[in-house]
Amino acid sequence: MKNIINGCLKGSRRDQELLYRRYSPRLYAVCLQYSDNDEEARDVLQEGFIKIFTNLSNFKHEGSFEGWMRRIIVNTALERYRSRNRLYMVEDIDRIPEPFVDPGNEDYSGLEATDLMDIIRMLPPKYRMVFNLFALEGYSHKEISKMINISEGTSKSNLARARIILQRRVEAFTGIKKKVLNG
Repeated sequence: MKNIINGCLKGSRRDQELLYRRYSPRLYAVCLQYSDNDEEARDVLQEGFIKIFTNLSNFKHEGSFEGWMRRIIVNTALERYRSRNRLYMVEDIDRIPEPFVDPGNEDYSGLEATDLMDIIRMLPPKYRMVFNLFALEGYSHKEISKMINISEGTSKSNLARARIILQRRVEAFTGIKKKVLNG
């Protein structure tokens, strides 16, 4: 990997392409977690790789190179999120359909990782952002509040709402899947 990094630092298009091909699928998956759609995820990936190549000389070869790139990608997604400065419609938790399966039944074995990622992507953006940063990236509420300019209390509230929505949607999804499979 050091040879590829050194080649990129020297401007080798071949090494840049090798680096991109090796890491873009995994980093694209990260982009999808923070984006509303595939097109936006591709834009974040492209912007992120431009920053990776531009800042490659700042990588100290301490710790994980992939982790360093992942932080750049997540920060790129956060910058895009903040710059849009969208007004979000608050989804009323009470309007999310209650699951129509037995609430005591916690068999989610039919749920695949791609199904779960799709369900997470359906969260309203402000809930998805906090959920991803807390649950997937491991940031604290204090760190999240600084990253996306909200209070710690709002971060905690958004995470709680995200979890409720996710639980209901997972239960509804697995109930639908069971109904389809079992007729």
